[in-house]
Amino acid sequence: MAEVVLQAEVRQQVRKKAKRVRQAGKIPGIYYCRGEENINVTATVLGLKPLIYTSQAHLVSLKLDDGQTKTCILRTVQYDPVTDAPVHFDLQGVKTDEELTIEVPVLLVGAAKGVKDGGMMQHIMHRLRVSCLPKHIPDHIEINVDELGINDSVHVKDITLENVRLLDNAGTTIVAVVPPTVLKEEVPAEAVVAAPTAAEPEVIGKSKKPEEGEEAASAKKEPAGTKKEAAGAKKEEKK
Repeated sequence: MAEVVLQAEVRQQVRKKAKRVRQAGKIPGIYYCRGEENINVTATVLGLKPLIYTSQAHLVSLKLDDGQTKTCILRTVQYDPVTDAPVHFDLQGVKTDEELTIEVPVLLVGAAKGVKDGGMMQHIMHRLRVSCLPKHIPDHIEINVDELGINDSVHVKDITLENVRLLDNAGTTIVAVVPPTVLKEEVPAEAVVAAPTAAEPEVIGKSKKPEEGEEAASAKKEPAGTKKEAAGAKKEEKK
């Protein structure tokens, strides 16, 4: 594993001075290690670049302006939500005889045959958590994808590293080649118009026989004069 030297200054005042530190072109940070006191530090953006903008894991040789030298790793970096510039960093001290947990970048190499056949590559996990001694920390975890066909994938359980324990779930997928997306063909408007309409269901008990309907219609259309003649006949009978 490569080692990067980081020059930093011990920062005596914190919080209130952090804004001034950033205005001066430096980034505030903190060094911590089990069994030691925390040290507030500042470093330049240029000095942090090899640690932040990289695809490899590094050991850090932290050299302070008071003469101290600490071996550590870059644990976290905080970024401004608007400018995406680094605003704070954490360094974790390591001991040569103690295992530590660290995230190691995943590097894909080769050209998957499934992609050549029209599939799509999905790189799901870009970093894997490992536990090992500092001297065994890999720069990166390399995965060759040449033989991956459509519907093939690589899981955490498929990775074997000497002197390194993988901490992520064994069944988690790291990279996969999935089938191409198939778009449904739209049905032409002419076909929709020409499609036969479903017959309306017959409502049982609602239909009437033709002769019954004709009798009802003739009863409703009875001439008005007929009613008057019937009324006159009833009067004559009373007399």
